[in-house]
Amino acid sequence: MIHVYGVPGYGSTISELMLTLTGVRYNFINVDGFDKAGPSHDLLEKVNPLCQVPTLVLDDGQVMTETAAIALMLLDSHPQFAPAPGSPQRHRFLRLLVWMVANVYPTFTYADYPERWAAGAPAQLRESTARYRETLYRWLEEQVEGTPWMFGNDISLLDCYLPVMRRWSPREAWFAQHTPKLNAIADAVCGLPELQTVLRANQIL
Repeated sequence: MIHVYGVPGYGSTISELMLTLTGVRYNFINVDGFDKAGPSHDLLEKVNPLCQVPTLVLDDGQVMTETAAIALMLLDSHPQFAPAPGSPQRHRFLRLLVWMVANVYPTFTYADYPERWAAGAPAQLRESTARYRETLYRWLEEQVEGTPWMFGNDISLLDCYLPVMRRWSPREAWFAQHTPKLNAIADAVCGLPELQTVLRANQIL
């Protein structure tokens, strides 16, 4: 069984949603407090010296990290959760999957711990990254092709990002006002019966 090291409501929630959607069984290990010295940090460091979540330990003992890589791994055995290979939509899926982690994620890396990167001006760094993040979400809104999912009629693993990231800054009210299509996709994911347990465990519902 796959072991998922994470924290409720953190980025590990995205990997939990992907695993649950694809029907892959896993065991969740809560490492709340991993980002400071203590037992959780020590536990996570044993499997991932970078101390990042999510960290997955696979059945064969290999370690897998990065939500985009986890999505691609799952698609090897569950290809129905992405547009068909070779299609224009598949190309857009791959672009947006990597775009999400390459562009949006770093704004949290710097804003969540601004004192690490700009000790003399942490408030300014937090504010500037927050504003930039909003421009990124507005751009992503323009990429939505249809309803109820990012690529129309069929759900993809990319949709699993939205209910989680909507809970982070700039929060649900901002998404409802400024990115209604992204907000609707997040609502659709939250409405899936098979995801209710994991959504509640991660305080998304």
